Amino acid sequence: MNDDQLLRYSRHLLLDEIGIEAQERLLAATALVVGAGGLGSPAAMYLASAGLGRILLADGDTVDLTNLQRQILHRDSSVGLSKVESGRRTMLELNPGLIVEPLATRLDGAALEDAVARSTVVLDCSDNFETRHAINRACVRHRVPLVSGAAIRFDGQLAVFDPRLGDSPCYACLFAPTDEVEAVRCATMGVFAPLTGIVGTMQAAEALKLAGGFGTPLAGKLLIIDARTMHIDEITVRRDPGCVVCGLRG
Repeated sequence: MNDDQLLRYSRHLLLDEIGIEAQERLLAATALVVGAGGLGSPAAMYLASAGLGRILLADGDTVDLTNLQRQILHRDSSVGLSKVESGRRTMLELNPGLIVEPLATRLDGAALEDAVARSTVVLDCSDNFETRHAINRACVRHRVPLVSGAAIRFDGQLAVFDPRLGDSPCYACLFAPTDEVEAVRCATMGVFAPLTGIVGTMQAAEALKLAGGFGTPLAGKLLIIDARTMHIDEITVRRDPGCVVCGLRG
């Protein structure tokens, strides 16, 4: 690290669990953030400010006025701009030393496989189960840890799936691809703005622990957050040996 980085990240360096070694691992790491909306906004901003060196930001949408109630990556002046370009500008304003790679598309197929394979950690900040399952399959194939978040109405969820660990479940162990799940979106159901900040910031914290190699990540646990009461339940998630995605993992 140069002198500017030593000063910028000095409050991390003071922490025994992080120090210079873990901060250098963060600077050398790559995070894929899928979704630049309510969850992706705080997640990406904290990854940027904390010094995660390269951030791939993927989203195929443009900024709409209704996004601004919770999607803090974006500004009123960004309405009509692609979310990834708006997000890139905000992150570089926070920390110009980063490399931010905007991917202005809904990742799937070969593009998703390539982005996951290049990443140290993946943050699923998407809003539909088809995308979530595609991300999970790619993370299992490439053995890349996945930090999954969700927020709708006043209800949030957070989980970490780490295929590098033999006993870690994957997203499909918790939500089987064959399950019939009713699609719920903010556009029709609403969402409490600070909840997306709570979940997205927790996703950033888990991703930083995984990329920096410190602390104890949440692998094998599911947090259920009720923002009405600010009550948080923790549930242990077991690996399903019959899982269609990770069941045959070695």
